[in-house]
Amino acid sequence: MSEQLQPVGVIGVGWVGLVTAACFAELGHRVIARDIVPEKVEALSRGEVAIHEPGLEDLLRRNAERITFTTEMSELLEGARLLFVCVDTPPTYSGDADLSRVRAVVEEMPSESEHVLVMKSTVPAGTGDSIRRDMPERSYVSCPEFLKEGTAVEDFMHPDRVVIGADPGDEGAADAVEELYKPLGGEILRTDVSSAEMIKLASNAFLATKISFINEIANVCEEVGADVGQVAKGMGLDERIGSSFLRAGIGYGGSCFPKDVSALKMLAGNTGYHFQLLTAVIEVNELQKRRVVNKLEKHLGSLIGKRIALLGLAFKPDTDDMREASSLVLSARLQGEGAEVVAYDPVASERAADLLASVEMASSAMEALDGADAVVLVTEWREFAELDWAAAAARMARPLLVDGRNFLDPKVLTGAGFEYEGIGRQSAGDRRISASSVARVQSTPHSLRP
Repeated sequence: MSEQLQPVGVIGVGWVGLVTAACFAELGHRVIARDIVPEKVEALSRGEVAIHEPGLEDLLRRNAERITFTTEMSELLEGARLLFVCVDTPPTYSGDADLSRVRAVVEEMPSESEHVLVMKSTVPAGTGDSIRRDMPERSYVSCPEFLKEGTAVEDFMHPDRVVIGADPGDEGAADAVEELYKPLGGEILRTDVSSAEMIKLASNAFLATKISFINEIANVCEEVGADVGQVAKGMGLDERIGSSFLRAGIGYGGSCFPKDVSALKMLAGNTGYHFQLLTAVIEVNELQKRRVVNKLEKHLGSLIGKRIALLGLAFKPDTDDMREASSLVLSARLQGEGAEVVAYDPVASERAADLLASVEMASSAMEALDGADAVVLVTEWREFAELDWAAAAARMARPLLVDGRNFLDPKVLTGAGFEYEGIGRQSAGDRRISASSVARVQSTPHSLRP
């Protein structure tokens, strides 16, 4: 077998590990994927995929003969030299990354061998140095993943960049990893391990910062009568800024941004440096979810006894991932205000039901809207753009919609009979209020302005 088609080992078959295994198999490699959960391994061996990720199930089915799922580390060590570590690193109570699963993998490795640990799990800068001290005879390469849920297969097969971190003495191992990725065509950046680890955290923290920034701009737009969609478009035309991640909404969630922003903040704090900007990014994101409640109260007054429908529960479309989803905070706040909450998601309802036991789960969007006093669009599933909104308005007690993702066309909604509230979008009444607010500021002496 050529070096390019060498066997590949994958440790951990969660979302990242499963996509990694499937995509390497698609490239023609034999893949041995290991997980410590027997039920998960047995299900995957039968072709059952519990993760909703577009294209993944087809990829696994097409390459079933190339992929072996196992619980045995010995089978992995016998069959592959390059071992991609794809285990979870969730946040601890302190906000630091929990590296216990990574440590467990290291402890299982033989003290001396030709195997190379390739770290795809997101870990704090300095983790590689720590691992190398524990196993000085083992080659170690950092190769962080930059996959987005909902487009992970496409991201893997057509990367914009591949980061490979290796310290002196491990250049050969880094070369082997580079050969695996060369057919994909993305720019390959070679660096040291700590820098590679930092690139992943810094990238996610910067994107989260852009989201919190545009959400703050949206909140100001509501006060002064501007349209955040137009503001974001004008900003994005500047090539120094770009248009990506400038879409106002109710905040970010998922398995990466909240965890990685917190991990980078704690990493800095553990060195004695206060990362003040990330503190603000986190605070803005948490408050943004709660602003929806204020919008509802502006129209409905007290929410006690009101029936509020949530459309979308997953943290983003094309996934069933509920980790750090805005719907979790929003539903809890609504219930805390005395509202009755009903929800629908095209994919995540079953997974969400375990987390939202007191929320009524509807089997369709229309069912969720029956008798509702208001509806909040939480996740921008394409299905909701294609909904018959005129028919939906007729089923509601009051056709009030808060578009938490600025996903729907306000003209279509108002034409269907809805009162429409977006994020950073204005109604005529709001503009009048905002104009008076601006007038008050303009009439205030400069010395008294904040």
